[in-house]
Amino acid sequence: MRKTNNRRDFLRAILAVGALPPLLKLRRHKLNIVQQTPSLKDKKLLTLWGGWDGHEPKACIEMISAWAESEGANVTVSDTLDSYLDQELMQSVDLIIQVFTMSSITKEQEAGLLAAVKNGVGMAGWHGGMCDAFRQNTEYQFMTGGQWVAHPGGVIDYSVQITGHDDPVTEGIPDFKMKSEQYYMHVDPNVKVLATTTFTDEHAGWIGGCVMPVVWKKYYGNGRIFYSSLGHQLAHLEVPQALEIMKRGIRWASESKYHPKEEWKQPVYG
Repeated sequence: MRKTNNRRDFLRAILAVGALPPLLKLRRHKLNIVQQTPSLKDKKLLTLWGGWDGHEPKACIEMISAWAESEGANVTVSDTLDSYLDQELMQSVDLIIQVFTMSSITKEQEAGLLAAVKNGVGMAGWHGGMCDAFRQNTEYQFMTGGQWVAHPGGVIDYSVQITGHDDPVTEGIPDFKMKSEQYYMHVDPNVKVLATTTFTDEHAGWIGGCVMPVVWKKYYGNGRIFYSSLGHQLAHLEVPQALEIMKRGIRWASESKYHPKEEWKQPVYG
């Protein structure tokens, strides 16, 4: 495992202790960091990285794997989609976290992944590492609930509005600002949206006022799916609200095998 720079070490420390240092707290609001979701203690996780280097897949997986282990999870880290062909491994894990962008997956690899999730393995991810992974695979997109299509203006300032105020993943988290890629996506209406963003007409005049989901959860078969479009690179995950939502969503998705399905359908986005 390669050494990380000070910023990555700093972020790992935040993740490991599950708290936010004073400098990262909001001026007007203190983020509710009471743990709303079960820990990952004794959970078995498969984390995978690869694809386009611009999203820093290895660094992100190293960070998230270190945090999961700090919560007591048993983590297997992989840099190949052939892990999806290992039936014994896929049947044994509770959760898959994938960071692969603009890549390709074989029919056999995809089938192994889809079968595991249908049978109750959870899946969680963020940004292009999950919802711009395999552009040619519509069944994979059916599973994840969305596909990236544009980020007008590139890395810009935008705001995130929490809509799931009563959901454990976003409860107690105020609206917040991001400086990252604002994802314009094709989204499955059969998801529970927990946060949205609203586009202006500055970079694409025809989308001004469009309300777009940025955080959601859903099911595919018996498997829980969690997705956040926030976090183009590791540094963008330093936004405390985005980081806390990701942690809670990962914990929630890891519980597929242990709880009956909850009601998740919420067809109205905003």
